[in-house]
Amino acid sequence: MKHQWQQYQDILNAVVKPALGCTEPICAAYASAVAASMLTSKPESISVQVSDNLYKNSMGVFVPGTGKIGLAIAAAVGALGGDANAGLEVLAAIEPAQVEDAQALIDAGKVSVSRTKTDEFIYCYVSVKSGDDVASVEISGGHTQIIEKTLNGESVFSQEVSATCSTAGICDGVDISIQGIYTYATQVDFEDIRFILESAELNSKLAAEGLKNEYGLQVGRTIEKSIQAGFMSADFSNNILMQTSAASDARMGGASLPAMSNYGSGNQGIAATLPLVITAKHYQTGDELLARALIMSHLGAIYMKSHYPPLSAFCGNTVTSAAAAMGMVYLAGGSYQQSCFAIQNVLSDCSGMVCDGAKSSCAMKVKTSSGSAVNAFMLAIQSTVAQNQGIVAEGVEHTIRNIGRLVTQGMGSTDTIIIDIMSA
Repeated sequence: MKHQWQQYQDILNAVVKPALGCTEPICAAYASAVAASMLTSKPESISVQVSDNLYKNSMGVFVPGTGKIGLAIAAAVGALGGDANAGLEVLAAIEPAQVEDAQALIDAGKVSVSRTKTDEFIYCYVSVKSGDDVASVEISGGHTQIIEKTLNGESVFSQEVSATCSTAGICDGVDISIQGIYTYATQVDFEDIRFILESAELNSKLAAEGLKNEYGLQVGRTIEKSIQAGFMSADFSNNILMQTSAASDARMGGASLPAMSNYGSGNQGIAATLPLVITAKHYQTGDELLARALIMSHLGAIYMKSHYPPLSAFCGNTVTSAAAAMGMVYLAGGSYQQSCFAIQNVLSDCSGMVCDGAKSSCAMKVKTSSGSAVNAFMLAIQSTVAQNQGIVAEGVEHTIRNIGRLVTQGMGSTDTIIIDIMSA
């Protein structure tokens, strides 16, 4: 049991981490920052090659601190002002002058971005040139997993793609299940999981920022205004919709605040966290029970997503919100069986939601899946469950495998068509 629980904590530490900005363009920013750090003078040109899915998830999202969209600005500002030691928070300290220099580099035609054929869903290769020196960084399998660095054609670092650092295969070889996750979350020493409360702090601040200022489609602010106008009620459900979508508004709109991400996604970190924060406040449960529920949500989401590729045509907020619904039942005093019912109910509701890239409208998808979590929780607490219907099986583990099969075997062509449509 001790070894199994340590494996669970290792998984959480590997893929639940603060991230400033959408992780796909930030991947390019990080690679560029690392490459530039190998040079002795200011970068003069940058070449970026990425996988189709990383390209898709970078086309419509704002890069923090820039007010601009896309891989080119992410790579350029990463090279000129990024912190190569900050991982997914590489752009936390960029300054306006560096953004201007980055844009000037782009305007001069010195930054190129292209798609490359690769079997990896998360892949980024960046080459940065300064004078006669050229540095390159290759990332594969995870948003910050560097597999090779070169300087002037000579390799200075290389390693194999590691499942312990990669989102793909993160649960391989681990005895993990919904039952195992529930047992771990409810029985592990509180001090060993207290760290997960940081997700509540970071993502709550992001929600507050999204309600305070204008970002993206302002989904959260629109709900808040509708409540103030009496068009919507200020109730438990609408508060969850408002807070989650506001946090996503800010994240997709380029707010200079980190989200606690889940499995490489800030939006999914938001969906895994804020419904539980609000539920815990409603039931006045305190930090310990909130932490245990957050472990269920974050680890449950990771486990379900490990059944299919890390980037695909399937919106991961669906399974993330299924895991969140599980934690909501726990906070309300429900049973393990009812927690499984909640997962089943969400997966029966919005498993058809597709991913068509990271962008402002992701806030609406976060709202949709979080709304499904609320409804699923309400049904589950009454011991009502959708099962043996469509892709939803009788048991939760069978349903999770069905979702994995649907995405892995059934949605590859969907992903290709989505990328072609977006690139046309």
